[in-house]
Amino acid sequence: MAKLVAESENGKPTLPLSSSAAEKMNHEEENTEVTDELRFKRSVDELISKVDELEQKVNEVSMFYTSKRKEDIKGNPDPKEKEKQGTNSNSNNNANSSGNNSGTKKAVDGTRTQVVCSKRMQELMRQFGTILRQISQHKWAWPFMEPVDVKGLGLHDYYEVIKKPMDLCTIRNLMEAKDDTGYTNVFDIYADARLIFTNAMTYNDERNDIHVMAKTLLAKLEEKWLLLWPKVVEEEKKQKEEETHALANMQIAHDASMVKMASDAENELNEIVSRLDKLREMAVKKSRKWSTDEKRKLGAGLSALSTEDLNKVLEIIAQSNPNFQTLGEIVEFDMDAQSETTLWRLKFFVKEALEHQAKSSPRSGNDSLKRRQEICDALAKTARKRNRKLFSS
Repeated sequence: MAKLVAESENGKPTLPLSSSAAEKMNHEEENTEVTDELRFKRSVDELISKVDELEQKVNEVSMFYTSKRKEDIKGNPDPKEKEKQGTNSNSNNNANSSGNNSGTKKAVDGTRTQVVCSKRMQELMRQFGTILRQISQHKWAWPFMEPVDVKGLGLHDYYEVIKKPMDLCTIRNLMEAKDDTGYTNVFDIYADARLIFTNAMTYNDERNDIHVMAKTLLAKLEEKWLLLWPKVVEEEKKQKEEETHALANMQIAHDASMVKMASDAENELNEIVSRLDKLREMAVKKSRKWSTDEKRKLGAGLSALSTEDLNKVLEIIAQSNPNFQTLGEIVEFDMDAQSETTLWRLKFFVKEALEHQAKSSPRSGNDSLKRRQEICDALAKTARKRNRKLFSS
């Protein structure tokens, strides 16, 4: 049986491996490569999904602040009020971590306000119920206690004249209803009570007893309503103030949620960038080493870039090499000293920059030509230094 001999690092032979063992090792290496590839693909898919979600958040936040900016310009708020709003905004920024709790608190406050408002309105409705009982006890109230017996009285045109029939019994049932069909404010009760008597006055002639009785009871209703009216006006004012306050709280809570969303989006973006850097490093480790010819082509591409793009190139180099000096009339850098990651990033950047230059109109300028010449001179100078070192050694 054929034997394969594996050597250790010091050149001495180790235990011999059978062909089946070697095949097994090769198979494991292939499986490892496939697993790495699947893991890489899965990571890329996850990042794409996260980027899509992040894009939605960014669009929502962008639309919110664009709308808010338009409202500020349209409203032209007072400088002091604007400064006050800015202070509130800073407070919201400092409370990002408790944004959800703040929103919940505003919602609870809004619910509590509605409960208080409802109790006050219920008290007014109860007081108006007392007025209706007093009206019902009047000696002339009996025709209005129950719905009009249209068929029994032969009033064939009643529904043609009266579009919304009403009576005291119907009002009482609606006031006692426990579901959404009942009254929710005193204004509706008053309107229906008034409708009872105006319907009777509309359908019956002025000389008719029912008309006279309805007119008398309507006057008593209006008299008692005027006594309750100041409380109703006060309640209406309080309700408007509370609604305005509730809307302001909702706006504050919404603003805080947008600030928190913007902060979360920034954190997610930083996380995505970090994961991309790790994937880039992984890809570089798995990729082949750069050849001398490829580095030469990259140098030629660099010399064809505009001044603006060359400044970006310097930034890319400085990211992986904090000691790299980007200032001065002539900037020197050793292509061989750059990491594989930096070289790949430079290659992709140069490719995109040159494609963009080709699509745009050709530009000529002494500054651009001067900068390109500086890069060429720096590359040539570095090459000369490296050659002198080789000869001296």
